[in-house]
Amino acid sequence: MTTAQTAQSVPTSPAARPAQATPPPSMRLRELVFGAACAAALRAAARLGVADALGDRPLAVEDLAAAVKAEPKPLGRLLRALSCYGVFTERPDGTFAHTEMSRLLREDDPHSLRAIALWCTEPWTWDAWPKLDEAVRSGRNVVEELYGKEFFVYLNEDAPESADVFNRAMTTSSVQSARDVAEFLDLSGSSSVADIGGGQGHVVASLLEKHPALRGTLLDLPRVVEHADPRLRAGGALADRTHIVPGDCRAAVPVRADVYIIKNILEWDDDSTARTLRNVIEAGGPGTRVVVIENIVDDTPSMRFSTAMDLLLLLNVGGAKHTTASMSRRLTDAGLVIDDVRPVNAYLHAFDCHVPG
Repeated sequence: MTTAQTAQSVPTSPAARPAQATPPPSMRLRELVFGAACAAALRAAARLGVADALGDRPLAVEDLAAAVKAEPKPLGRLLRALSCYGVFTERPDGTFAHTEMSRLLREDDPHSLRAIALWCTEPWTWDAWPKLDEAVRSGRNVVEELYGKEFFVYLNEDAPESADVFNRAMTTSSVQSARDVAEFLDLSGSSSVADIGGGQGHVVASLLEKHPALRGTLLDLPRVVEHADPRLRAGGALADRTHIVPGDCRAAVPVRADVYIIKNILEWDDDSTARTLRNVIEAGGPGTRVVVIENIVDDTPSMRFSTAMDLLLLLNVGGAKHTTASMSRRLTDAGLVIDDVRPVNAYLHAFDCHVPG
């Protein structure tokens, strides 16, 4: 079928329709309760690789279907649904084209969110979300009841594909935010920095690249740091200025540094958070700078995303995102003095603190 024939077979596209006013509450609520359909459509498009198959030129649905090995009519319905949310756009001639959002589903986009889109819609999430009322009643996660195992044990033992998606999503998120953190933080007066629970070390690598005289330490679990950023490992460009320490920051922080960075790991239970902060304070001593970087769920442009992740944390590990007040309270209760609180980007806030003398 030609592009022209496709245009004749497709009803009038959104691009050809007049703009509509803000929908009334009843219509908006109907849209919200079908939020799962939007999430499922995003997952399907990501798994099919539609964004990768669609280049700079608009394509007929038949051509896209051939490229991703799908049926044209169902694929057209999928793309039309996503176009309603600004993910792809349906043109007046019935072809589909990229939008700024749909390009983020491409594997080769430098700001790709494909792995994150898959992580937030993995099979276990469809088991857990219907039990949100139970989690709200009990205050406990539902994963252990569902699978009989703690969440990350379940992932690694029973859902290795989901574990791989998680690792790729966390790497993507860390790489992207590391650039913002390095640009945000001024460490010009420091000689050493330690990234506590720093995953594969993207933040510390970005900081070392920004400050040629700086030395860095990465601390995380053994199974995590064995896959550290190649720049930090033996033979890497930053290896001679890097110390990689396998360990659990909740148990001990055997690292001395001028500045400690704690990014997106204080989402556990209160006891684990308190132990981590106490260990950092004891390791650093008076005058040490401690920068805590977290997603917060108040006064931020990303509240819809952050509050959704907050609920997901309740479901899978029983954790929680913080408000500015709750994070500040935990830091001061641990004995830190907060000097400044500022946004790093639309998703992260930095609590710049020091250990009092």
